Amino acid sequence: MRRVLALGVLLALAACSPSPGAPDDVRTSAPAPATSAAGLPAVPGIAAEAVRLRTDEAVGGQFQVRVTDTGDAPFTVSDVALAVPGFATLPPTSVTAAFVPGRVIDLPVPFGAVDCAVVPGPAAARLTVGRPDGTVETLTVPLAGDVPARVHAEECAAERVASVAGLGVTDLQARDDELHGRLTVRRVAGEEPVAVRRIGRSVLIDVRADLPLEMAGREGAVDVAVMFRSATCEPHVLSETKKPYVFPLEVALGEEPPVVVDLPVDDALREALADLVRRVCDPA
Repeated sequence: MRRVLALGVLLALAACSPSPGAPDDVRTSAPAPATSAAGLPAVPGIAAEAVRLRTDEAVGGQFQVRVTDTGDAPFTVSDVALAVPGFATLPPTSVTAAFVPGRVIDLPVPFGAVDCAVVPGPAAARLTVGRPDGTVETLTVPLAGDVPARVHAEECAAERVASVAGLGVTDLQARDDELHGRLTVRRVAGEEPVAVRRIGRSVLIDVRADLPLEMAGREGAVDVAVMFRSATCEPHVLSETKKPYVFPLEVALGEEPPVVVDLPVDDALREALADLVRRVCDPA
């Protein structure tokens, strides 16, 4: 699923983030605030915040529930699920997390399909919590942070663009240290004007196109030349990046405010970009 970025922010760097549950995901810090999402009661001794890491964006369809033991007793968490209006409910995710006072652990949680007809309300995480005396209970812990609302807005903006226009790259041709093609906008439905105003590079690949590319209300398709070129051959970047071919596009539909969506990268483009990197960075 497409991931829409905050307007005007083009990702240029990615780094390897630790896998959930690794030591770097466990932190000891000052207790988090007792209050979280407005309208939901705080849970004594437990605070939670929604955060999105680079690894989440690379994997897609998930973010982290950052849980803090704000009390004076240990507990464990064995299951976590999201309870967010505007997202389909998914079964709980099994986790193994042991907390002591002050400990912070990030728990990866997938989110369900968005319902763009629903405005996201106060977000919560449902945690299955075990106590030292053997008691197990399911707690609804309010989620601080705006990640669920941002994800909902991003997903709905991407759906809106996709309902009107199909984006892609065609006519691929490898030329020396470059890959050339046509950046194409094809009408799917409606008669709204569509404008691609900007394209951003990925971690590995620079990109140039003669923009803006504008499709008038009654046009069926338009295209413009696009060129890809390797941006780096640094070994650590090549080995560590988890999003090598993500190119943000700033797209406007009619008079609506522009949004930024990812350029769809199909198998043909992905293979051609990988071949470009091999040709430039490992010509032998």
